Amino acid sequence: MPPPGTLLSLYTGHRERVAALAWSPDSTRLASASWDKTVQLWEASSGLPLLTYERHHGRVNSVAWSPDGTRIASASRDSTAHVWDARAGETIITYRNHRSSVLSVAWSPDGKYLVTGSWDRTVQVWDAVTGATQILSGGHTEKITSVAWSPDGRLIASASDDCTIRVIHARSGQPLFSRQDHLGPVTTVVWSPDGRWIASGSYDRTARVWDAATGRCLCTYRGHEWSVNALAWSPTSRYLASGGDDMQVHIWDTRTGQTMLIYRGHATSLWNFVESLAWSPDGTRIASGNDDWQVHVWTAPLLP
Repeated sequence: MPPPGTLLSLYTGHRERVAALAWSPDSTRLASASWDKTVQLWEASSGLPLLTYERHHGRVNSVAWSPDGTRIASASRDSTAHVWDARAGETIITYRNHRSSVLSVAWSPDGKYLVTGSWDRTVQVWDAVTGATQILSGGHTEKITSVAWSPDGRLIASASDDCTIRVIHARSGQPLFSRQDHLGPVTTVVWSPDGRWIASGSYDRTARVWDAATGRCLCTYRGHEWSVNALAWSPTSRYLASGGDDMQVHIWDTRTGQTMLIYRGHATSLWNFVESLAWSPDGTRIASGNDDWQVHVWTAPLLP
């Protein structure tokens, strides 16, 4: 494998911003969601397109792969979330319970449920087979930008333009804690694979790591010049990747709080913001998407 930060592939085919990325559980395929109203599936080894999903009628804001790799969920500005077959591209469920743009979607670890966050300020949990709503949770005062399910399935985290992150119980919807340490809208929230930490990124140019049990802020990462739009954990939970409007991706060592690597491959034109990140489950590659409509796949740091 080439040195960390080496560009391996450049996927081209979208006609608008690449808003979200998700690897298949076996790291062989990559899904990219775009404001061009499509989700594209790529063969990770070659960068060749496998399938284009075109059933949404608005910008696609989020994409997530089911834990068993057979289904994909996508969330759109058309106020719906879809579940569809990862091989055939056929729609299985269209979820229509939100009243505005759906900005984020995530699977439960057992693949039985999905959680969505929306501009309508609600977090909704629903059945991945029937589409029946299980929980409708409020609490945020502005749009919900990101949702994440804890690896043990017990908790759900959400981020919002109201500058807060909230954690609720997945079964009841009851709040566990809410934090408002960020000084600007919170753009993204991601749970560490080991379940111990939650990371969040914000317009305030920082990424923060929180104790998932108590909500205590453990570390604040400063290094981006503009907004932090996307985050991704390494499979070992040792490293955290952050991408932002400064067209850079930083890799942070969570043990030291120091930057290990900065990927600057997106800095090829003005306003080429990094909008999405995904770390491959096998730990070898990072995918990043931006406003030049392309997906970069590059080598990740070696995992300890």
